[in-house]
Amino acid sequence: MSLPAVKRRNWIRPERNYSIHRQCRLASVSKSVIYYKPVPESGTPQVFNTDQGAQFTSNDFTGRLHEKKIAISMDGRGRALDNVFVERLWWTVKYEDVYPKEYRDGASLYRGLDRYFRYYNEKRKHSSLDKRTPAEVFRGTTVSN
Repeated sequence: MSLPAVKRRNWIRPERNYSIHRQCRLASVSKSVIYYKPVPESGTPQVFNTDQGAQFTSNDFTGRLHEKKIAISMDGRGRALDNVFVERLWWTVKYEDVYPKEYRDGASLYRGLDRYFRYYNEKRKHSSLDKRTPAEVFRGTTVSN
């Protein structure tokens, strides 16, 4: 399993029954959206945000979003800073976990990333958060060592 496949898997919330086709084809737009602001009654996203990759700008893909009355939000063309935080996160994940651990299969990679993200959010101190964890910032607490 490649890291791009892992990226897609981790962005999708499996408990909400959303998935993305491995080859990023137009399998089913209603089941392949990365979303925020879902409409509670239907679970259909209000907004679909992505970059301007060919698969996301195709008439087939955008047409399906329009049919479902889903607003389309695309990052600016050539705007590397639009997703700088996510790109930085994935750089950290790759160099602190994926590359050193050399996972042999998808199952071990999945378990390893689950462990790593728990560590990243609950234990790893972040200099940009004044040496606190994301969990501490989110909860408004600080855990003493």
